[in-house]
Amino acid sequence: MKIGELSRRTGVSVRMLRYYEAEGLLAPARTGAGYRDYDASAEVTVRRIRLLGEAGLKLDAVRQLLPCLLGDTPHFVPCAALRAGLAREMKELDARIGALTHSRRLLAGFLKNLPEEGAVTAAAPVASGAAGRRAARRDVNKAVSARG
Repeated sequence: MKIGELSRRTGVSVRMLRYYEAEGLLAPARTGAGYRDYDASAEVTVRRIRLLGEAGLKLDAVRQLLPCLLGDTPHFVPCAALRAGLAREMKELDARIGALTHSRRLLAGFLKNLPEEGAVTAAAPVASGAAGRRAARRDVNKAVSARG
């Protein structure tokens, strides 16, 4: 089947199918005219790639786990790299979740310390003109020197 037909059957763009080929995940035969010629197994392979991608796996992990996947379901045959690859991906996910949780805590703290919307806060009087600009520069310089 031609690349357009494979795209239609799988819902994956022609561009993405070419990318999968460039990454070594698909290996179509070529016709005498040089057109890609996919067999029926390519459709199953693309569905497997999508399934692994939906699990959040990067192409390197997909490349390792693809030979171990059975059909269009998350069922695997025992492969040497399977357990180690899945454990590595879980560890990376846990690290990302930890970083996101930390970021969320920081944002929640920022929100907690903000005054209520519409609340009046006491502010220092603002000088205008040249005196105001000098005061603003002084405040910026203090903040910069306090950081470094």
